Amino acid sequence: MTIPTKIVDLIGAPTDVGAAHRGSSMGPEAMRVAGIHEGLAEVGLEVQDCGNLAGPPNPWLPPVDGYRHLAEVVAWNEAVHEAVFESLSGGHLPILLGGDHCLAIGSISAVARYCRSVGKRLRVLWLDAHADFNTLRTTPTGNIHGMPVSILRGNGPDALTGIGGHRPAIEADVVRQVGIRSVDADEKRLIHEDGLTVFDMRQIDEAGMRKTMRKALADLDADTHLHVSFDVDFLDPEIAPGVGTTVLGGPTYREAQLCMEMIADTGLLGSVDVMELNPACDQANRTAEVATDLVESMFGKSTLLRLKGTPAG
Repeated sequence: MTIPTKIVDLIGAPTDVGAAHRGSSMGPEAMRVAGIHEGLAEVGLEVQDCGNLAGPPNPWLPPVDGYRHLAEVVAWNEAVHEAVFESLSGGHLPILLGGDHCLAIGSISAVARYCRSVGKRLRVLWLDAHADFNTLRTTPTGNIHGMPVSILRGNGPDALTGIGGHRPAIEADVVRQVGIRSVDADEKRLIHEDGLTVFDMRQIDEAGMRKTMRKALADLDADTHLHVSFDVDFLDPEIAPGVGTTVLGGPTYREAQLCMEMIADTGLLGSVDVMELNPACDQANRTAEVATDLVESMFGKSTLLRLKGTPAG
């Protein structure tokens, strides 16, 4: 099942202000070098590269009042929010090329704002090694890329939780986290209290990717907008070394391909983040090529022509 033909907007956000390591600011260009534009065109999409957003440089300073680079993170997320909302409002499908995962604050708040404006339900599929649910009280570093889900749930500084004019930006029941395998001790308690639905790697090991994704994508209908926030460290570092925060034991290439193909099968994909690709940690752009291949699968690339909901074999 391919996504209905529409214009796909590639929006670059070249910053690592929320991250623990420098380098993800080069992610958008690495995806372009890996052929993201050409690959999506080959699956029948009209692709428009909107270039890169502008924002403040990374000052690389220690935390102030518990947050690192708060002013810079706010500026980048406001720019992302406006760009993603404008793309959606124009009937386009935005793909945000990050950049670190703090940018999901601006992206997902924009998608949620759009869904409220048109009366659609929202489902956020969060593909990541990390739950990203830390707060000021639990963060061990002050790096805001470890907090975006919590901030989207209304926990954090007003300048971030208020982006989009609705607090919280999303409710807990719209989120499905998949591939999680690194959660800080106090973060576990917050996730439990908030009621997030999390499919960790144990779930995938025991049930398999197919059953896990069926649960993660359950109850979608034609009025659902599916947003995928794809942190490249979701993947096992054996196949995707080019991230700043690798965690062993992630999905294999085939598991990841199945995940993306099942997303395509829904026909409901409406927006995407590709986050935390760090070429400084990569090997000859290998991770960008893998990420690009998987994004193409998310949009319908497959070995054989299949009808919606038709299993292989």
